Amino acid sequence: MDEFKKNLKASPGIRFFIYVIALLICTLIGMVMTLFLAAGNDIFLMKVGQGVSSLMMFVVPPIILYAFTRTQPIQALGLRKPNSYWMWLIGLILMFVSLPVTNQLGLWNEKMNFGATFEQLEELLQQLESMAGDLTERMLQVETLGGLLFNLIIIALIPAIGEELTFRGVLQQSLVRGCKNAHVAIFLSAFIFSFIHFQFYGFLPRMFLGILLGYLFYYSGSLWTSILMHFVNNGTAVVVAYLDYKGVLSVDYEHFGSMNLGWTIASLVVTVGILIFCNKIKKNYARE
Repeated sequence: MDEFKKNLKASPGIRFFIYVIALLICTLIGMVMTLFLAAGNDIFLMKVGQGVSSLMMFVVPPIILYAFTRTQPIQALGLRKPNSYWMWLIGLILMFVSLPVTNQLGLWNEKMNFGATFEQLEELLQQLESMAGDLTERMLQVETLGGLLFNLIIIALIPAIGEELTFRGVLQQSLVRGCKNAHVAIFLSAFIFSFIHFQFYGFLPRMFLGILLGYLFYYSGSLWTSILMHFVNNGTAVVVAYLDYKGVLSVDYEHFGSMNLGWTIASLVVTVGILIFCNKIKKNYARE
C-alpha cells in the first residue's frame, strides 16, 4: 500500500484527477443538501447548509486526496506542530496589525469601476455583492450567546479549516512543487483563493489576506498557524457584528480597523517587518 501511494504521489496527473473527482462528487452532495436545507428560507437551516457546503467543498476533498496519495496524510497536509510555537502569537499579532491595510484595500476595491464599456457587468457584480451582503447580514444577526457560538462555528471555524486545507494545504504546496518558487506559489494561491469567492468588490483585501496566510504557513511549517489566523479574521467580524447588533458597539464590521493613509502605511511597514522576522525564525529552525 505504501508503495502504491508513493507512485500516486509521484504522478501529478493522477493526483489532480483524484482531487477533481472528489471535489465534484462532494460539491454535488453539498449542493443538494444545501438546497434542501435552504428550501424553507429558514435562516438557521441556511447556516447549517452553508456549513455542510463548506465541509463538502473544502474539507473532505483534501482529506480524500492525501489519504489516497500519502503514507502520512495529516503531516503532508501541513497539520503538524509549527517550527516555533511563537508563530501562533505572531500570527495573531499580524492579523490585527494588518487590519488597516486590509480594510484600506477594501475601500479602494469598492471604488473601482469598469467604465462605460462594461457598465452592465459592473451593475450585475454590484447586485450580486448586494445580495451576498444582505444574506451575510441576516446570518450575522443573532441575539444570544448560543447564536454567536453557532455563527463562530459555521461562519468562522469551518471555513477557516476548509479553506486552509484547500488553498494552502493542497494548492499552495502543489504550486511550490510545480513552479519551484514559494513566493510565486503563495501569490498565485492567494489570487485563486480570492477569485474563487466570486466577490469582485472584496477581491483585493481577500487576496492580501491569502498572501499573509500563505506566508504564515510557509514560514511556520504548520497549517494550524494559518487556520488560527484565518479563524481570528473571520471570528472578529462575527463578534463585532454581534456586538453591533446588540448595541454594545456602533461600528461597520466590514470596515472595522479602517484608518487614515498614514496609519495604513505604518501598518504595511510593520506587517512586512513581521514577515521578515518570521523568515528569520524559519531559517534558524532549518539550521538546527
